[in-house]
Amino acid sequence: MRTFDDLVREAAAADVSGWDFGWLDGRATEERPPWGYARLLASRLAEAGSALDIDTGGGEIVAEAPRLPPGMVVTEGWPPNAERARRLLSPRGVRVVQVEQGAHLPLPDAAFELVSSRHPVSPDWPEIARVLVDDGTYLAQHVGPASAFELIEWFTGPLPRNGLARDPGDEAAAARSAGLRVVDLRTARCRMELFDIGAVVYLLRKCVWWVPDFSVDRCRDALVRLDAHIREHGSFRAHSARTLIEARREPRRG
Repeated sequence: MRTFDDLVREAAAADVSGWDFGWLDGRATEERPPWGYARLLASRLAEAGSALDIDTGGGEIVAEAPRLPPGMVVTEGWPPNAERARRLLSPRGVRVVQVEQGAHLPLPDAAFELVSSRHPVSPDWPEIARVLVDDGTYLAQHVGPASAFELIEWFTGPLPRNGLARDPGDEAAAARSAGLRVVDLRTARCRMELFDIGAVVYLLRKCVWWVPDFSVDRCRDALVRLDAHIREHGSFRAHSARTLIEARREPRRG
């Protein structure tokens, strides 16, 4: 295996925009949930007349769909990702809207038959319900509770297990309160394996909310210890948590 400094230097210089994790090929693996979200979304997009993808990243998941609705819109809050999505999706007629995180969607009421999101930052259920047509569908894969905690805790120390965010039951209750009827709710824990310290640095630079104060210099001691662990054991193992949720917009009254 290459030296610690060489691996870290390469990962620190890598482009981390968008949600394409191809840089990690051969350096890390993650099991996929059994429902196959990208394929499931593609099948729904092929049937919809209008659709909105929230927190689209660089548009990679939407771009995998062979057919997109004529009224296809995506939103993204991070400017480099929004620009990446424009380059990828605009040639297919997709409207890319850059939004402020936590702000109302600058889109009309009852505008979309399908709203989707893969790993939204924080689902805004009232806004999702507002932009859906009556009986329209929200289909999403959310990050579940305690996802990648084994890796995060290597740098932060133990995290509380009570009252965790991203609880599927809490999210389903919030969806119902906003006027959505939950028709499918599934969870999965999927094994992650990281095969060199460069993969760790890349992930922590890309998923900045995992270890918010992460930098190579600040976390060097922890990185050195983790590098030694990987060299001794062949990999570092963690587990991601994923939730599939599908909900329908209850008909509006009046």
